[in-house]
Amino acid sequence: MTSHQFLPGRARRTAVAAVATLTALGLLTACGYGSAKSEDKAPAAASSAGGAKLSADTVKIGYFANLTHGTPLVGLKEGLIQKELGATQIKTQIFNAGPAEIEALNAGSIDIGWIGPSPAINGFTKSNGEALKIIGGSASGGVRLVVNPDKIKSVDDLKGKKIATPQIGNTQDVALLSFLAGKGWKVDANSGAGDVSVVRSDNKVTPDAYKSGSIDGAWVPEPTASKLVTLGAKELLNEKSLWPDNKFVITNIIVSQKFLKEHPDVVEAVLRGSVNTNAFIKANPAKAKEAANAAIKEAAGNALEPAVLDPAWADIDFIDDPLAATLQKEADNAVTAGLLKKPSLNGIYDLTLLNKVLKAKSQAAVADAGLGTK
Repeated sequence: MTSHQFLPGRARRTAVAAVATLTALGLLTACGYGSAKSEDKAPAAASSAGGAKLSADTVKIGYFANLTHGTPLVGLKEGLIQKELGATQIKTQIFNAGPAEIEALNAGSIDIGWIGPSPAINGFTKSNGEALKIIGGSASGGVRLVVNPDKIKSVDDLKGKKIATPQIGNTQDVALLSFLAGKGWKVDANSGAGDVSVVRSDNKVTPDAYKSGSIDGAWVPEPTASKLVTLGAKELLNEKSLWPDNKFVITNIIVSQKFLKEHPDVVEAVLRGSVNTNAFIKANPAKAKEAANAAIKEAAGNALEPAVLDPAWADIDFIDDPLAATLQKEADNAVTAGLLKKPSLNGIYDLTLLNKVLKAKSQAAVADAGLGTK
């Protein structure tokens, strides 16, 4: 699962002094959640049985050791992506933070990455549309507002309470601010102070904050939401309910434009592996969940307990559609919250190869909401 951030400045998680610069700078950043710092530890992937090498000897793939990145976790662990690449070998790198993954893409340290919507927008807009393309979808959902049932029994009870989000300006932070604004409540986007206190809390420490009573609930992604439920929290709202058809993008696939231009056959093979993996997850949910958890254990050192893993996995939809219309809405929500200057997303998508893969499988094409390559 990933925390995906709209942060209008260079502030880091603990850089409180930088908050005043956020709106003026109008930048985006992101951080991951639920995984250890394990950039050099990738889950073991089944090796290719052989086959023709494509136009590149290797393809460098980045992702997070989080449940919302279940497609690469399962696809690499089960060898489904390597199978499509034949003799072209995979090198992997695991990230905790969206900005770090974007930096790696820009530096050529990775070629393709699974990443959240906000850092994808960040990488695209900061490079004036030259760094990357979103080439496919991966996951939707997996975000809930869970609260202390002794203090909060309805949405109206949120007023005056302390609700955590993973990080200032991240996707869940924007969603909460937008939701509160829709209820007519005032919250300062930078400080989090207002009718509801928005407390920015790293997902790793949010469970302890809940146990200590320093927060009354949290708008968080999985598996943090399910972890809080094991501590007595109750679901007040599933973010799916706020979106058309209960779908919103949480993880995309991006590619370096340079790599896409030079190695379209490799990119197509990775997309084919991703589509096959999502089909495998749907057909074999229990086995896929086990593979994802095993990959997380290898990468982060600890597997998720069933009481957390099972509901968290069930709340995530693994899909090939990047849900382009929801990407624009997420950016618009950040603008409304005062966390982002309105970005131009024209050309951020290139779904040509994905739609080629889907057509070969007699599946319907997916749309780019008018934000595709011109």
